[in-house]
Amino acid sequence: MKRKLIYSSLMVAVVSTASLISSCKKYLTETPVSAFSTQEAFSNVTLATDVVMGVYAKLTGDNGYGIRLSMYYPYDNDEMLGAPNSTAALDGDRRDIARYGATASNTQLESPFEQLYQGIERANICIKYIPLMSQYTSGSASDQAAAKRLLGEVLTLRAQFYFELIRNWGDVPAQFVPSADMPTLVISKTNRDVIYDKLIGDLQTAESLLPWGGATGVARDERITQGVARGLRARLALFRGGYSLRNESGLMERRSDYLKYYQIARDECAAIIASGAHALNPSYQNLWKNYVDAHTPDPTYEIMFEVAMAGGSGTSDSKLGYYNGPRLVNGSSNYGNATLLILPTYFYAFDPNDTRRDVTAAPYYFNLDGTKVLQKLTGILDGKFRRDWITNPGFNTSAGFLSQYFSVNWPILRYSDILLMYAEADNELNNGPTANAIAYFTQVRSRGFGGASIGTIPATHDAFFTAIVNERMFEFGGEGIRKYDLIRWNLLSTNILATRANLTLMMNKQAPYNNLPQSMYYTAGQQTIVYSNSLYAPSPSSTPAGTTKVAWVSAITNTGTVPYIDFVAKYFTPNHSELLPIPQPSLDANPLLTQNPGY
Repeated sequence: MKRKLIYSSLMVAVVSTASLISSCKKYLTETPVSAFSTQEAFSNVTLATDVVMGVYAKLTGDNGYGIRLSMYYPYDNDEMLGAPNSTAALDGDRRDIARYGATASNTQLESPFEQLYQGIERANICIKYIPLMSQYTSGSASDQAAAKRLLGEVLTLRAQFYFELIRNWGDVPAQFVPSADMPTLVISKTNRDVIYDKLIGDLQTAESLLPWGGATGVARDERITQGVARGLRARLALFRGGYSLRNESGLMERRSDYLKYYQIARDECAAIIASGAHALNPSYQNLWKNYVDAHTPDPTYEIMFEVAMAGGSGTSDSKLGYYNGPRLVNGSSNYGNATLLILPTYFYAFDPNDTRRDVTAAPYYFNLDGTKVLQKLTGILDGKFRRDWITNPGFNTSAGFLSQYFSVNWPILRYSDILLMYAEADNELNNGPTANAIAYFTQVRSRGFGGASIGTIPATHDAFFTAIVNERMFEFGGEGIRKYDLIRWNLLSTNILATRANLTLMMNKQAPYNNLPQSMYYTAGQQTIVYSNSLYAPSPSSTPAGTTKVAWVSAITNTGTVPYIDFVAKYFTPNHSELLPIPQPSLDANPLLTQNPGY
């Protein structure tokens, strides 16, 4: 079984001073559970490691990547829909976030906002005190290496917490010392460029402190390694060099010095590739079915950074496989929310030979005996975190199918992203891809096609950029990446409008969708969905013997209380919806904190 990080409650005791300073900055307060001095907490490497585990803990649970950051915030986009509406009314909950109708009082915003800042506060404490440890400067060689690794980890964790804040809320209040050292906690927003530049510098420092994954003596677990710091630095650099909604102008803009950051991204990706510490798993399906969902380490180290989920509760686990993915049907009862839906246009954007489609898209519910029930085209679920793939342990232990928590990890960074970030940055820097960029792009695409022909890779700047935009959609579907990619390219509005237009063409049987089946037929009671007619040809004139009929393209409508096409990102407004509103409780707590454009 996969080795899980054991997150410590020791950190909660150490941060007690933050809650004593000010109650007006709500998102930086912590409630102490016991008294534990910083001197004791950082008196040796073992205790300091426990404290750092407490920083990791703020990635987990319902208010972290257990559900809200991973499955509420990244949708709608041009690949998937978030929680579907049953009425046209806004309800102040997760559906409004998916439709881009959230307000500052939305009930799903404040707790994640707070938890990210709690992670930053914990990291700030560690960043201050770890270098003061005697083991850091004068301990044994092993203690010094361990202490330096801890500092590298918390620098990287702080960067991830801030990155999540920036990509959802833009400019935010930023502090880089513990709250106890701040003259006041009532502070205004810091320009995101300033925060990014600080984090990019911190991550460069972290690189020199961290070991490579797979190095001698480095345990195989979910702890941060040098590749993670470099990969995250590349990602932040691309966002720093990309478009974002600016508070000053209220417009989507990119800075004129963006190529400087593309250079950083390419250099970091090149270093990771040259290290040989990471590789692509030969099988795209195995990566998810045999490793992520089987709670087993991937031997290729393709998954570079993942959030370790465990404990079976909303504070430390994830709802992956419960909130999303296929439902379990047990008689007249359904278990699981089956909430994230694959758009028909995304399903049909995949080449028929691309094996990633049938990993990313799960077109069924399943029975307790494992037999599959085909769903209509508008009911296809995301498939990478599907309950019927979860093993080691499986979901069906005693009454395990009633559980909402399966301890499935959330991947934040994969090696395929390193290859594609290199290709993207290289294309910009050279006004067209070099041989290396094409080779790395080809690695990703070839793995996806499982040996089938991938066609000709374009060699001009614009065509290769379009190929990158598409390839990242196919590679990272359902991983919470697509919306933010589209924002940094300033393509979110364009692609939402194109998606609605293409859905309309599909509904009306117009090219390029004019030959798709209106219905699909399959044989019920089977462990695997086997279609009786082609996904790429009109439906047969009569029902094939022994099959069950399911609405396919005919399931796409734009009428009724909740018209399907109109509800794709229904309330999206350019130069507004690219950011979430600052939560009202945080605005109330800090008079210097201002709301985002248009809210």
